[in-house]
Amino acid sequence: MSTPYPFTALVGQDDLRLALLLNAVSPAVGGVLVRGEKGTAKSTAVRALSALMPEVEVVAGCRFSCAPGAPDPACPDGPHETGSGTSRAARMVELPVGASEDRLVGALDIERALAEGVKAFEPGLLADAHRGILYVDEVNLLHDHLVDLLLDAAAMGASYVEREGVSVRHAARFLLVGTMNPEEGELRPQLLDRFGLTVEVAASREPDQRVEVVKRRLAYDDDPEGFAGKWEQEESAVRARIVAARDLLPSVRLGDAALRQIAATCAAFEVDGMRADIVMARTATALAAWAGRTDVLAEDVRQAALLALPHRRRRNPFDAPGLDEDKLDDTLEEFGGQDDEPDPDGDGGGDGPGGGGGQPPQDAPEGSGPDAGGDQAADIPAQGEPSDSGEQKAPAGGGEQAAARASEPFRTKMLSVPGLGEGAAGRRSRARTEHGRTTGARRPRGALTKLHLAATVQAAAPHQRARGRSGPGLVVRRDDLRQATREGREGNLVLFVVDASGSMAARQRMSAVKGAVLSLLLDAYQRRDKVGLVTFRGSSADVALPPTSSVDAAAVRLESLPTGGRTPLSAGLLKAHDVLRVERLRDPARRPLVVVVTDGRATGGPEPVALAGRAARLLAAEGTASVVVDCESGPVRLGLAGQLAGELGGTAVTLDELRADSIAGLVKEVRQMPGLRSNSRRVA
Repeated sequence: MSTPYPFTALVGQDDLRLALLLNAVSPAVGGVLVRGEKGTAKSTAVRALSALMPEVEVVAGCRFSCAPGAPDPACPDGPHETGSGTSRAARMVELPVGASEDRLVGALDIERALAEGVKAFEPGLLADAHRGILYVDEVNLLHDHLVDLLLDAAAMGASYVEREGVSVRHAARFLLVGTMNPEEGELRPQLLDRFGLTVEVAASREPDQRVEVVKRRLAYDDDPEGFAGKWEQEESAVRARIVAARDLLPSVRLGDAALRQIAATCAAFEVDGMRADIVMARTATALAAWAGRTDVLAEDVRQAALLALPHRRRRNPFDAPGLDEDKLDDTLEEFGGQDDEPDPDGDGGGDGPGGGGGQPPQDAPEGSGPDAGGDQAADIPAQGEPSDSGEQKAPAGGGEQAAARASEPFRTKMLSVPGLGEGAAGRRSRARTEHGRTTGARRPRGALTKLHLAATVQAAAPHQRARGRSGPGLVVRRDDLRQATREGREGNLVLFVVDASGSMAARQRMSAVKGAVLSLLLDAYQRRDKVGLVTFRGSSADVALPPTSSVDAAAVRLESLPTGGRTPLSAGLLKAHDVLRVERLRDPARRPLVVVVTDGRATGGPEPVALAGRAARLLAAEGTASVVVDCESGPVRLGLAGQLAGELGGTAVTLDELRADSIAGLVKEVRQMPGLRSNSRRVA
């Protein structure tokens, strides 16, 4: 087993370390979601925490880690007698992004359950993680139904496995930690709310801290055991402090004044529901216990708000998580009370000011760590802040106009790809999926996951006499089992091809165009699509954003899009063709939908209209579903966008018709496109 990087050797990242330690003290806080750019020690910190977790007492031979003093009465391996057990280190279990539902929650042997009435259960990762840590790297890429199962188990402290009326329940209480890079896509707000705390991390911009990070990492890579040995004293101190804080936690008093501050803060920031209030209360209590106090102070409430509220302020994918600290301070001061200010006799072992005394120790063995006492907040840019200047500036170049701001987004009608696909789970087009309505049955390929009971009985019934059936039970063999086939919805690749030429340059008009694309991006986010952005102007087309799950990134690129120059429509369509060709190799099951946003004009170069027609027919020949958003305005309309839609084998819709209450029947028109019916089967 490899030696983990010491938790106390991490440089900076104070908020991350504190959030992890608070959950180690009180798992009821609800876990941590760590958001940040790549290479910021997210995974390193989580794996390092496992070495600090106190050992757990378990019943010998129990696959579900029951506690000897209070075994789970419903344990599938039980019943257990109360008594002594064995000690082992707390586990850290990693959930792979591509894991199946059975791997997560466990699987029943359906054949034995039907034929013998035996609950033969193979535990999953939730059972392995009981009383330990469950770590999900890239949690934003995990399928929605797995995230739902995971968070339900974390909230209820138990996992339920049900297959055709046969059910198994076991305890599943664990410290849930998820990490994600927002550039690769966001979690839905409903799922964000299920994580107790969220931390934003970024690499330090201080040269001294960056130098220290490199030094320590190189030293660890050269001699992991020797490096860990230098930090063993600090690791032991933190481990002992976690145990002491756990013991103190039941004695911590959460006064009425602190509760009023918590309630007032959640109300002032307009968070939905009551989960935020409960999480803040548990976090503030854990902060006090971590600091060695039995009373919750206003500073604990403040730190709890900074950890528990920012991600709950996010209403849609284009909102940046964050908290106005001045408003927070004003609210805490207005609703403060005397019982929140007891005389702090103990300072929790020499903690610095702020954060409820919650900052973990950070002293280097030789006393040379530049991160000790450093202000982490000074190194982390505000969430949602672009790497470049936030000003919307047009790049240099003749004929360009500064970027216009997008108008307010609106709800759009659903655009879908015709046919039946088999892509990743989503909410746009019809597809064969693991979840949805049952449409038939087939022989299972691999492990049986969804039994079709009627088809199984029908397959087994003719063979009962030959198999010597003598009792009331049905004699079922492996060959009789039938897997249910289900139909649900899939996510698609929505590729936007946006005309940014001079013919679109009127600022009011471009503002409306950007608002429409922003609305479609919001729709793509809600339907769990990948998105890409191709723009064309001047003499060429550019891939402004390669296909990604992050609609935030697409919105940022769209906002800064300048206009001007000629209209190389053919170049935009050919660039879209190239993007789709590459994506078919990377993700062949995900079907594309091309959304061309243009007025239909084509200028520049020899025979621009004919070239655009040939490029459109190339996309149509490959069965690519498409919609043309007609941006033409004014009293005289040429109808060029409609002609382009005909060449693409798609349909055209105006900006006004794009609204949800204006285009009844658009999906029907897309599905009935004559150029797509014959090709959709091959693409699917």
